[in-house]
Amino acid sequence: MQLETLAYKVYKRPLAAFFLPEPPQEKGPENDFRTLPEEELQALLPNTYLNIRQARAYQTVLRELFGDVNPNSNPIWCVIDLSKKASVEKQAAKIRTFLGISLEEQGKWSNDDLALKQWRSAVEDGGVFVFKNALKQKSISSFCLNDEQFPIICLNNSTTKTRQIFSLFHELAHVLLRMNGLSKSDESYIGELPKREQKIEKFCNALAAEILIPTADFAQRARPYSSNVEGMPDTFFETFSGFYGVSREAVLRRFLDDGKISFQFYENKAKQWTLQQKRNIGGDYYLNLKTYLSNNLSKEVFSRYYQGRLTKDEASECLGIKPKQFNPLEETMLRGMEA
Repeated sequence: MQLETLAYKVYKRPLAAFFLPEPPQEKGPENDFRTLPEEELQALLPNTYLNIRQARAYQTVLRELFGDVNPNSNPIWCVIDLSKKASVEKQAAKIRTFLGISLEEQGKWSNDDLALKQWRSAVEDGGVFVFKNALKQKSISSFCLNDEQFPIICLNNSTTKTRQIFSLFHELAHVLLRMNGLSKSDESYIGELPKREQKIEKFCNALAAEILIPTADFAQRARPYSSNVEGMPDTFFETFSGFYGVSREAVLRRFLDDGKISFQFYENKAKQWTLQQKRNIGGDYYLNLKTYLSNNLSKEVFSRYYQGRLTKDEASECLGIKPKQFNPLEETMLRGMEA
């Protein structure tokens, strides 16, 4: 009991770490993330460090479970090799084709919660493990850890669903560029980066936007309103955001990139909408926990547990939870399968 207290409450480390012959070597974010200015990296909260460390622990678990080989025999990064010099439109189209989601299907999703679930599932089916957590540092929208076999994306559940969708593809771009990423919701930090890193972040943003809102389709839908976009009511932008399952700000950015609105209008509207956003991260603890965990990791762990290949304590360790949380999480998982 005392050891569990030290592990989970004091040092925030997996219990297994205390049985290693020597302390594990850990990398700090300042060594792995080049997509934030030095000042921003120094300002990361302990909770952010903890979540990055937890993601690394999950990578170790995945290697142990799958024997150093991704369960997807043809993962997305083996099929699509991004280039910052190539056409963003063509590369985004390749990603959509690989994920198997058409604009017609995307337009049928009834809300942003469903859109996030569908996009996340498609990315996981592509071999990338997607986790979520309610980061205390709300300015951090997401991060990813690259790996030859087990890349991980972690979304901040404290942000809106539409922001999480955009962040998912921003980080997927980092994965396909074979690099780690740590991103903020406020993109003003990009201007403080060295030119090389600026280009990377702008490319990842452009690719994410193109995947979610293809240029040709958007141009066709927006053509009738091209003369007076700034005079349109908020419901006009909501219609576009609802169809694509993105934020109003993402739609606004599209109009800005097309030269249909001024930067001042974009900035003012974006600030106004940010103040209007309401976030509700409460609810059922174990339902949240189920959502936070990678679906493919959870399925593999529970499958091995039911086959008798993992004990309850071992399965709990793999999932990063306490043994006493295992049964309630199991019940939640089973309810989800029956729904």
